Amino acid sequence: MPYVRDSFWRGRQFTSVAQMQSAAVDWCRDVAGRRASRPLAGAAPAAVFAALEAETLQPLPGKPFVLAVWSTAMVGPDIHAKVGKTIYSIPWRYLGRRVDARSTPTVVQFFHNGQLIATHGRKPQGKQTDFSHYPPEKIAFRMRTPAWFRTRAAEIGPACVQVIAELLQVNALFRLRAAQGVLGLADKHTPTRLEAACSRAIAVGDPSYRTVKGVLAAGAETDPPPPAAGDGGAAAHLHGPSQLFANVIPLPTTNTATGADLSSTSDDHDGRGDDERATPDTAALA
Repeated sequence: MPYVRDSFWRGRQFTSVAQMQSAAVDWCRDVAGRRASRPLAGAAPAAVFAALEAETLQPLPGKPFVLAVWSTAMVGPDIHAKVGKTIYSIPWRYLGRRVDARSTPTVVQFFHNGQLIATHGRKPQGKQTDFSHYPPEKIAFRMRTPAWFRTRAAEIGPACVQVIAELLQVNALFRLRAAQGVLGLADKHTPTRLEAACSRAIAVGDPSYRTVKGVLAAGAETDPPPPAAGDGGAAAHLHGPSQLFANVIPLPTTNTATGADLSSTSDDHDGRGDDERATPDTAALA
């Protein structure tokens, strides 16, 4: 650099970039390339290039050089690593390890020990996830749709189909975990017991994951069904008119003597007694 500064730049002025580039080419060919170079044992750089290096020279890259920013990131428990304001997923095998991140205006690449392990499109902020980076069991859960749950329930039995249908009837995407839990009980308690537990949960009117799990935990899937209440399956507060006041306690009524006293008192008040005498005014009116 000192040689280029002193030999080419010092004392020169250029009015345009094109003039400067043309002058630089002439200087490289006629001045710098013909000088006796000490590192080359006094040989001229242009002569060495023509004799040894010209034949091995490769063409320029077809794409322009892309500037990149390198950083280091830690893969967290959620298999994501943070670069800038964005977190990107990393294959689960690298959980808890440090990785090198190469960021360009369009792509973010992650390397571990020099090996490329993940590539994402650049995102200004937020979260970028590739579900193939999750463990196999997690991928299987995320790929399961409501149709898959219904098909799997049909392999167990009609009662299980009904329970899954009840769970996925409303907000199916938010209740996939509950359906996953019901079907998962088949692996722990066998499909036969799960079908019986689903039937039991339907009989008691609560086809939910918690009820099915509780029935299996208590081993109550083989208990006889509860006796019919005669209400046609109505809710607990609808027992019909015959039972509306079944639990009302009647109040005690007054006795006969008290009623007689009240009757005689009323008669004495309304009629005249035997001791009453007609007053003169009363007689005149009569």
